[in-house]
Amino acid sequence: MTSRLDQAFNFHQVALNARAYRQQVIASNIANADTPNFKARDVDFREALSGALGGQTPALNLKTTAARHLSGSAGSALDASLKYRNEEQGSVDGNTVNMDVERSAFAENSVQYQASVTFINGLITGMQRAIQGQ
Repeated sequence: MTSRLDQAFNFHQVALNARAYRQQVIASNIANADTPNFKARDVDFREALSGALGGQTPALNLKTTAARHLSGSAGSALDASLKYRNEEQGSVDGNTVNMDVERSAFAENSVQYQASVTFINGLITGMQRAIQGQ
C-alpha cells in the first residue's frame, strides 16, 4: 500500500523539488544583481522534471592518475538543467541580471509552486474522504 501512495505522489514531489530549486536559482540572480561579471542563470523546468523523473543524471568521467584520487560523482538532474540566461541588455560591468526578468520569473515560479501545493492538498483530501467513506 505504501508503494502505491509513493508512486502517486512521486511526480508531485519531483515537481515541487524542481520548482524550489528554480526559486533558489532566481533568488541567487537577484542577490547578485550588483556583482560585477555575474552571469544570470535559470532552470529549464521541463528538462529538469523529465530528467529527475527518468533518473537521468549526467555522467561525469574524470581521469584519475593515482590510486588516492577521488572519483567524480555525477550531479543531479536539476543541476544538469541549469543554463545561463541570454543577455537582454548589456552592462558595463558584465553583469547579465535583468531585475524585471528576475522578478517576473520569481513571481511566476511562486504561483506555480503554490498551485502545485494546492493540487497536492486536494489529492490528499480526496484520499482521506475515500478512506473515510464519504
